[in-house]
Amino acid sequence: MSLNEHFQEYSTLIEHHLENLIHVSNMPYRQLFSAARYSVLGGGKRLRPILVLATVQALGGSIQHALSAASAVELVHTYSLIHDDLPCMDDDDFRRNKPSLHKAFSEAHAVLTGDYLLSYAFELLANDPHLQPEQKVKLVSLLAKGCGGNGMIGGQIMDIEAEGIAVDQATLECIHHHKTGALITASIAMGATVANGSEADMKALCSYGNDLGLAFQVMDDIIDVRSSLQKHGKAVSSDVINNKTTYVTLFGREKAESIAHQLGDSAKNHLKSVQGDTARLSELADLIIGRKS
Repeated sequence: MSLNEHFQEYSTLIEHHLENLIHVSNMPYRQLFSAARYSVLGGGKRLRPILVLATVQALGGSIQHALSAASAVELVHTYSLIHDDLPCMDDDDFRRNKPSLHKAFSEAHAVLTGDYLLSYAFELLANDPHLQPEQKVKLVSLLAKGCGGNGMIGGQIMDIEAEGIAVDQATLECIHHHKTGALITASIAMGATVANGSEADMKALCSYGNDLGLAFQVMDDIIDVRSSLQKHGKAVSSDVINNKTTYVTLFGREKAESIAHQLGDSAKNHLKSVQGDTARLSELADLIIGRKS
């Protein structure tokens, strides 16, 4: 099976699992689940859950036993996108080529749907029948840290407070390591936890994740400029409108692309010390650097 076929297999497993997690409801609050399905099943790269599954497989673990962890990461990621699009945040009207959730439903629905997906993610981990108690505790801790005050949410705060302010490279890296990289690294660490990876492998994989997360964000900055109309439905990206420093505004597009490639190479270099078949993780780094959207 080729690497692309492996990624398609991962995506298919994840989509089926997500589809079964949030059912169409006849309850009086059924709009909550309709809104959740609208966002969760609305497409996307599924990078974070794919990283969970690819890490598990690299370390010889069970893909089936990792589906709850992979889905939990995607629910958290989707919640973050819902809130990120709100008028009080980036005020984006489109997500994945269709109206953002607060446009398709309402701002209140968007806030509460995000809250629901965040809480449901931890419910999934706590109730998974395939995981040992100590694995559940570790997974909850990793996900909470990745999306919490010292992770994604902290990064979002720094990002908001940096609007209209010229920041240097070190500050920009700190923002992105938290806002974007923390959940990506948590996804990889969660996969290693499901597979009962060694401490040495966990350390190397997290280093891979740190570089990969930053590379992803640098490419996102480049794509934001290159494809802002397709991505946001606006001729000018929300980062420009909100006067945010990005790798493109700081270094220019050509240098930003060079930085992304350097980070991708560094990420792959960390995989050399992992005891397992890391070919798919290496290929994922190449795909992230080469992506167009």
